[in-house]
Amino acid sequence: MEDSQIIKLYWDRDESAIRESDAAHGAYCFAVAMNVLANHEDSEECVSDTWLRAWNVIPPQKPDRLRSFFARITRNLAIDRYRKRTAEKRNENMNTVIDELEGVLSGTESVESEMDRHELTASLNRFLGSLSVRDRQIFVRRYFWCQDVAKIAEEMGLKRNSVNVMLHRMRNRLKAHLMKDGWEV
Repeated sequence: MEDSQIIKLYWDRDESAIRESDAAHGAYCFAVAMNVLANHEDSEECVSDTWLRAWNVIPPQKPDRLRSFFARITRNLAIDRYRKRTAEKRNENMNTVIDELEGVLSGTESVESEMDRHELTASLNRFLGSLSVRDRQIFVRRYFWCQDVAKIAEEMGLKRNSVNVMLHRMRNRLKAHLMKDGWEV
């Protein structure tokens, strides 16, 4: 089923919207959650919670890209669930991802309270648009999907060390880009 048809089901308050969303985007959302949580059951719950959240926000929202919309919801739910876990159960990969971006986006909460979130999003989108397709894929896989560096390297036919170096350089470029746009980093 087409995304526009699924959105219409949500707007019509037709419960089959959830079934169709899961059929069309469930596996993708599950992969996003697994990359954050590394736990099958928790990831399944996040995907289920994604459909509930979508049901509650569509309408009034009418997303342009349903897959990205669902992935963002799933990722946020997975990160919230991850933060609630006890220290010994934490996903070491997620700790690393958070640590890597901390130096670039530290103080994001205060930035969001002082500045319009839309402007920061636009700045990040401009940065992503300035990257090559390969670099953008690596950046998004690491910092949106929270994929392990070894998995990124394997799937993209690169060496792990090369991916680490590329990510380091991209974080430095992001920091410089944000500073140029007037953000405190």
